[in-house]
Amino acid sequence: MSDQTPVRTALYDEHLVLDANMVDFHGFELPIWYTNIKEEHLETRRTAGLFDVSHMGSFRFSGTHVREWLEGLATQRVTSITPNRCAYTHFLDENGHLIDDMIFAVVSEDEILGVPNASMIDVMWTWFSKHLPDDGSVKLENLSDDMSILALQGPKAKQYLTSVIGDDQHVARFKWAAITDNPLGITGWIQGTGYTGEAGYEIFIPNADAPALWRALVASGATPVGLGARDTLRLEKGFLLSGVDFCWPPLSESDDPSFLTRDSWETNVPFGLDLEHDFIGRNRVVSHSDDDARWWGVRYQEKGPLPRPGKEVVGLEGQPIGRLTSGAPAPSMNNLGIGIGYLKGVKEGDEVLVVASPRKSVKAVVVRPPFY
Repeated sequence: MSDQTPVRTALYDEHLVLDANMVDFHGFELPIWYTNIKEEHLETRRTAGLFDVSHMGSFRFSGTHVREWLEGLATQRVTSITPNRCAYTHFLDENGHLIDDMIFAVVSEDEILGVPNASMIDVMWTWFSKHLPDDGSVKLENLSDDMSILALQGPKAKQYLTSVIGDDQHVARFKWAAITDNPLGITGWIQGTGYTGEAGYEIFIPNADAPALWRALVASGATPVGLGARDTLRLEKGFLLSGVDFCWPPLSESDDPSFLTRDSWETNVPFGLDLEHDFIGRNRVVSHSDDDARWWGVRYQEKGPLPRPGKEVVGLEGQPIGRLTSGAPAPSMNNLGIGIGYLKGVKEGDEVLVVASPRKSVKAVVVRPPFY
């Protein structure tokens, strides 16, 4: 935690009006919950949750050959992503270590918008700047301080969005569109992306427009949701969390930095990795054997102490096979214990034990997320 005063987003006063429990999260003052984590989690799955994710960054890349340039840095085949589509990618360093992951949108042949993780904005700005072409053909802009991001996620997200800013503002899953004329007069863009696995949107607007849109969406029926449920929602879908499920070695504060030093093969993510092109760090990705540890999920098969980050996972004979990086009760699954981590020598369906406490190991099964 930084010694500096945390940054307040443009929605800070709106959170106070709703009696949010505020915390310092990576240098931003954000709500951890409004009512309670479980209630907000389940309401997102049932109707739609509204999240202030303005701590996330916003970069603009532009230039005639911007897609080809970004492809050289990204594990994703960026040139295959057509305009008005979004995609997921990793960025690796020269040693193949995962620096960060990112959702990006191809706005046009000459423009890409990217969303770096909150704690990685400066790191990724430095990384991209280091690799800009010497001829100035690609331009990098940091829009983060000027933009607010509202995430509206859940089965009723479309209903709430269109009731507030019009039917023509709907954006399909993993698509991008500029916000057109609307009753609130807001500007910006919308992406059909999110961190809950539900249908919905991430809405990027100037800070001055954020409070009015927030109030209108809450009035339409959207449930304000804090960081606590955001974490349990993403865990149920098996989404990685930067700095928790992987960490770039120079930033690690772990007693065992190598545990979170990972690449795209090890994270076992079923999208965002295309080996049919060259990119920084590719050599490590293609060097693995089947014996190396990979990212898997574990689902409890019996009651016991809940799975938590750092808990050891062993085989039925007690042999160590890995540790959890994330773990919690799953509200959508009657609080069943679930976790994700890096396990060695397992396959889907194998039974393992989570050493959940010094006195109790809980039987679990290896699964390929999502859990829900």
